[in-house]
Amino acid sequence: MAHLTESALESAALAWLQAIGWRIAHGPDIAPEALFAERTDYRDVALARRLRDALARLNPDLPADALEDAFRRITNPPGATLEARNRAFHRMLTEGVTVEYRRSDGTIAGAQARIVDFDDPDSNDWLAVNQFTVTENRHTRRPDVVLFLNGLPIAIIELKNPADEDATIWTAFQQLQTYKAELPTLFALNELLVISDGLEARLGTLTAGREWFKPWRTVSGEQVEDVGVPQLQVLLNGVCERTRFLALLRDFIAFEDDGSGRLEKKIAGYHQFHAVRCLETNPEDLWWTTLVWLTN
Repeated sequence: MAHLTESALESAALAWLQAIGWRIAHGPDIAPEALFAERTDYRDVALARRLRDALARLNPDLPADALEDAFRRITNPPGATLEARNRAFHRMLTEGVTVEYRRSDGTIAGAQARIVDFDDPDSNDWLAVNQFTVTENRHTRRPDVVLFLNGLPIAIIELKNPADEDATIWTAFQQLQTYKAELPTLFALNELLVISDGLEARLGTLTAGREWFKPWRTVSGEQVEDVGVPQLQVLLNGVCERTRFLALLRDFIAFEDDGSGRLEKKIAGYHQFHAVRCLETNPEDLWWTTLVWLTN
């Protein structure tokens, strides 16, 4: 793939995502000034209409004020640091959002508002957007591809020109570190990070250093893909296929305190993910395998 330009690599990534069920949009087409705008400001990192629609669809018994409360909590997760806000967001994503509302008799009720349907991929809204411009604290950046799940910017894919000998996969990694420093609101709502230079592709998290951005070498888990298949295609087909994507978000991401008070966000590797999935029919062994991937 070394002959590809960065724009061609971006187009290929979008085509691979579309083939596994993601809808595709071009960032400028949903920008604040666009005819079909889905944002009112470049500071908006969530697609509000899609998120509100998902909350209403997934929580039909909750009143409008409870759904609006859930929307505010999701898009403004609490925490003194970016990592703490990201952990709070992850908990809401996987466990639901605690909301309160007043019943018709005047009493107060509590409920958990679902953000995602983890059991039925078709109940969710899947959108991949390229060239998604974000502005924060006088910084304006444009990640290559942002993946939105129910309007939430759940994953970022950063690509570098395969034809540029000076632009490696680690150039893409460093670009994400710049984004993280300058666009903390976007990264508070992030679950997965992907980097690729057309030859290599790796998956990591908000806190992962270079050594923890790892390849994803299989699609279904039945075999390691041939070296002739582009790594980015394998990673996208293996991770972003909607059923596997939901499983990865719900069951294979964990936060740990490294002992200094700093949170580390960890995600399973492909071998750990598929090993646990294979053991789902043997619950007595599942806890041990899960412990293995959390500690390696």
